[in-house]
Amino acid sequence: MSSIRRSLLALALLTGTAGAAHAANPTMFRDAGCGCCLKWLEQVKASFGQKAVVVNAPDMNAVKDKQGVPQALRSCHTVLVDGYVIEGHVPAKEISRLLREKPKGVKGLAVAGMPMGSPGMEHGDHREAYKVMTFGPAGQRVYASYAASGGAHAH
Repeated sequence: MSSIRRSLLALALLTGTAGAAHAANPTMFRDAGCGCCLKWLEQVKASFGQKAVVVNAPDMNAVKDKQGVPQALRSCHTVLVDGYVIEGHVPAKEISRLLREKPKGVKGLAVAGMPMGSPGMEHGDHREAYKVMTFGPAGQRVYASYAASGGAHAH
């Protein structure tokens, strides 16, 4: 995709003029220098079997502000999928659950920061504890919790 086309897509998504164009495939906004975003995206694409549009955004704070991502829940990348905002290293199974359940008052899911062991942030078998949070008009609440792990996979 050309940089002009990518920029036009980013502008359309930020201003809300893209309509349903992003509903079929996720659109990821990321800083061009961040590698963990692409590692996370590969896992999500494998789970959903979808293509994704990747937009290197020079001002990620503007993207997050436009999409209503609370300051305390921000991470490195922001993804738009089926009308929802996915912030950071949210596991694919939680995204699937969100798209299936469509809870009222929820604009999106977020994993704050970049917890070691979350999808895209794997380093051996170690995982820090982290929470997947909902955000939106209904406020914030814990959607899923992942325990710290020194071994393979925890729940």
